[in-house]
Amino acid sequence: MKALRKAPTLRDVARFARVSTASVSRALSNPEKVSDDIRQRVLEAVQATAYTVNQAARSLRQHKARTILINLPDIRNSFFSVILDAVEREAALRGYGVLVANRLSGDGAGRRLQDYFLSNRADGFLLLDGSLDIAELRALTSDPISVPTVLCCEEIPNASLPIVKTDNVDAAAHATRHLIELGHSRIGHIPGPPDNVLTPERLSGFTQAMADAGLPIDPEWILPGGFQLTSGQAAAQRFLELTNRPTAVFAANDESAIGFLSTLHEHGLECPRDISIVGFDDIDIATHLTPPLTTMRQPREELGRLATKALIDLLESPEDQRAPLRIVLRSELILRSSTAPLPRAPI
Repeated sequence: MKALRKAPTLRDVARFARVSTASVSRALSNPEKVSDDIRQRVLEAVQATAYTVNQAARSLRQHKARTILINLPDIRNSFFSVILDAVEREAALRGYGVLVANRLSGDGAGRRLQDYFLSNRADGFLLLDGSLDIAELRALTSDPISVPTVLCCEEIPNASLPIVKTDNVDAAAHATRHLIELGHSRIGHIPGPPDNVLTPERLSGFTQAMADAGLPIDPEWILPGGFQLTSGQAAAQRFLELTNRPTAVFAANDESAIGFLSTLHEHGLECPRDISIVGFDDIDIATHLTPPLTTMRQPREELGRLATKALIDLLESPEDQRAPLRIVLRSELILRSSTAPLPRAPI
């Protein structure tokens, strides 16, 4: 008969990590009180010995914080304010608090995330930043940590995690079709940042709508991109240099659309007389511009509420989660004064 393998002990972890058992205990219960080197060695030892499957997993979860951690890609971006408000409201209704972490990237991002959960400051993770390295995400959501995680807004390829998002391809195509229906055939695009997962989705919707209408896209009409006011300003400077300008532009977010319009106005171009523009998101200021911005309204409150509900459901009833949840919401075209029919050429 095959002998049963003895369960790994704290001493086994200490021997593998070449530290004392006290250091192992401290690293698991209060990781902020040990050095980065010891914390990493203990984590690797726990994984190698499979100690976490038994004792460590229980240890890490013996105290419930009743708190979720939400990670935002850019806390300065007003797009996230409504989502964060909805997250906090839904969490409060379920008896949970919320911790906020702003853009966790670069060296040590994964370790900083792990510290939140190893020190029992949070029970679950709501991730809105699609730029998090997939290896760091897998380390967080697999043994020995196995943090319940839900993605919101930005999908991470091959992550296989629950997600609540909008259909960015469909929304971008809808925005572009609106400009086509107004009679515009020379349409440009201000994309998102090159490294953002949303950028190819919204670019795909734009190119799909143009192709469906049989309209060409001049490569010069794909302007410099980003999700900030300065990105729109840079796009406007490039636009002003063109000899063959588009008559309409679809911007991948409202902030870049606003920066674009303000710079054109400084150079004597008026919207929608000289250029029509559609944004994306419907942030609060979009309706207070001159002219008010036509845009695709993402259901931000519903995004935050449903993602938080999914995460807390996962925390409270993990046995009921047979397959990763996937909710895809639709955006709404909000018509305002920044778009108008293409003026007819004089006869």
